[in-house]
Amino acid sequence: MWALTSLLLAGVAQAAIPNAMLRGMHSLPKLPVPERLLTSSNGTALPPITTVYHFDQLIDHNNPDLGTFQQRYWMNWEFYEPGGPIILMTPGESNADGFEGYTTNESVNGLIAQQQNGAAIVIEHRFFGYSNPYDNLTSQSLALLNIQQAINDLVYFATTADLPMPGGDAVKPGQAPWILIGGSYSGALTSWTMVNKPGIFWAGYSSSGVVEAITDYYDYFTPIRNHMPQNCSSDVEAVIFYLDYMYAVGDTAGIQTLKEAFGLGDVVRVEDFATALQDNLFDWQDLQPTVGPGSMFFQFCDALEVKNGVSAGPEGWGLENAIYSWGNFWNTTYYDYVCGSEDAETCLGTYDTSQSYWTNATVNNANRSWFWIVCNQVGWYQVGPPECEPAIVSRILQPVYQQRQCVNMFPEAFACPPEPTTEETNAMYGGWDVSIPRLFFANGLRDPWREATVSADGLNKPNTTSRPIYEGDGFHCTDLLVQNAVADPTVAAVQEAGLMYMKEWLAEWKPSA
Repeated sequence: MWALTSLLLAGVAQAAIPNAMLRGMHSLPKLPVPERLLTSSNGTALPPITTVYHFDQLIDHNNPDLGTFQQRYWMNWEFYEPGGPIILMTPGESNADGFEGYTTNESVNGLIAQQQNGAAIVIEHRFFGYSNPYDNLTSQSLALLNIQQAINDLVYFATTADLPMPGGDAVKPGQAPWILIGGSYSGALTSWTMVNKPGIFWAGYSSSGVVEAITDYYDYFTPIRNHMPQNCSSDVEAVIFYLDYMYAVGDTAGIQTLKEAFGLGDVVRVEDFATALQDNLFDWQDLQPTVGPGSMFFQFCDALEVKNGVSAGPEGWGLENAIYSWGNFWNTTYYDYVCGSEDAETCLGTYDTSQSYWTNATVNNANRSWFWIVCNQVGWYQVGPPECEPAIVSRILQPVYQQRQCVNMFPEAFACPPEPTTEETNAMYGGWDVSIPRLFFANGLRDPWREATVSADGLNKPNTTSRPIYEGDGFHCTDLLVQNAVADPTVAAVQEAGLMYMKEWLAEWKPSA
């Protein structure tokens, strides 16, 4: 979510994304597809996990007469034995190609399947990738992209799909226990589905689940500020304070000089420049326990804080050096990383609505589909903090900056910047007040989305045996990947707890059909 957010973007692929809602999107980290051949528990060779299956999903659950569309899914039943659970995940706001690894025991999904003799499925979210009711992503088509339709998709799949494995026509809920798993937005969707449609999924596992819709989500940057090197945060704060001061007193010449120090003198609007400075912070979301000091985020901090082989103290080097060093990093490294060969205004500006970025309504455009959900229902606009809090992001950036971009993207739907219906979303699906049983929450202390999860500071939601909440030292959706548990024992403890609860809860399940 740059203010509208999926972790889809990497390297030069980030070019021409003038939107913080997308640089900071929630999406899941991908897993490589294992090269080993898969066999069932009785030794039978299984199809490759990259095999694509299709399900006839209802276009509109409120009007079945509209017909169906082909929803893609992937499945692995190497560990399945009759009576075992069916483990379902959607990667959420992404094309689901490349997420097949979540059906293997390199993921927590596959660990549960292995422990419980279950089968694992990844299903593509409606209007993402190639699971589209219509052949375009116009606002008219996207009217059928909302949380409730997505919930109903998961339920309809579970209750009607005949799965491609032997006996796959006799494992509906009631005949077999179903577990719903998700991370980030899809982790929220796990919680929202179990609240809205209780009794379909016997248990749930929500990793970094952003269950609370929040319009003014300045707290995205709070875990980053708290856990990034203190000298780096001190110098970032100094530059941001300087920018905001010049903006407050109307020093346009000073702002232009600052922009030019970053090689961004051609960026017309100060708010677009302020957003460009956010980009270095969004790289925090790419971190995991397995990521080393050479990552882009730590390259950025090293550029600011290491001078002649000496690191600054916790107070940083100060404003003058911070402007020079941060600007030099943009000029020598980061501009090419973000913009490639594009000019600065084309890459980072948000006011030219003729750009294809705003007008491209072809399918498999995850940014556009995610924009629609954010603009309408969840917000999560990553903006500057209130005056009473330290700022590593400019206070020039307020929700209206991103809401205006909703009009850019969907002028037929929005005549003026829309307010997302966050209160209605939270009231309908529980938000932080979720109390559904057999739902496991796993969160990370260093996750920028933490403050929208049930582990948010000040929420003090109790950890109970029917709705456990575990938190490791990880980042975003860290606990979903087995490799992260190897690198971080606190993540391993979260995974072990999740496996323990799944074993206990599945032992309580009894067929009803």
